[in-house]
Amino acid sequence: MHKDDARRDFAVDSRLLRMAAIAAVIGGLSTVTAYLLLHLIRFFTNLFFFQTFSDAARSPAANTLGLWVIVVPVIGGLIIGLIARFGSEQIRGHGIPEAIEAILFRKSKMSPKVAILKPLSSGIAIGSGGPFGAEGPIIMTGGAIGSLIGQFFHITGAERKTLLVAGAVAGMTAVFGTPIAAVLLAVELLLFELRPRSLLPVAIACAVAGFARPLLLDAGPLFPLQTLPVGPLDLLSCVIAGVASGALS
Repeated sequence: MHKDDARRDFAVDSRLLRMAAIAAVIGGLSTVTAYLLLHLIRFFTNLFFFQTFSDAARSPAANTLGLWVIVVPVIGGLIIGLIARFGSEQIRGHGIPEAIEAILFRKSKMSPKVAILKPLSSGIAIGSGGPFGAEGPIIMTGGAIGSLIGQFFHITGAERKTLLVAGAVAGMTAVFGTPIAAVLLAVELLLFELRPRSLLPVAIACAVAGFARPLLLDAGPLFPLQTLPVGPLDLLSCVIAGVASGALS
């Protein structure tokens, strides 16, 4: 790499400031999207398992459907199949591989259909009892928002990738409340690089999502744990589990 190109990665100019400002907006929009996704999941959970129109947080385990509960995930899967068939095939899959595919093969461009149909289909899939989580859908949906906003500006493909990643990990931050883990995920799986010019907008989007999360969602952890007093034996077991997990990985 030429010495001037290396310095440019660390330089602050008007283009970097503009990218940072756009990323901040994307962080806010991804937070709103995360809020809508979680409420869609609650809505479809109530609709499928309790036959009520509500977005209240209820566990599907409290349903009174009896053996009919076996049919609920099947109905959800059939609906999603119709959406994929007549809407967009890009809603299929987990979400993270599809985001990587868009970066590598489609110049970080996503269609508006993905931003609408992915959270809808994910809400149906999870709400009908499918064995899925919100991480893939929000990464795909937030990435679509970042990509669509990037397509409105005259920017390079690398900058559009940065905005896609900013939307994806900002959505993850909003859902799980994990801005640091989201930035590390971006570096490891989506950015494929560690340059300040791409990392700074992503970090700003995560920071905005982290600050905006308590305004729309609960400020606490997504999965709160009730922990008992920890003793030496508990700490030792955690160390053993960590070493074993690292060796197996």
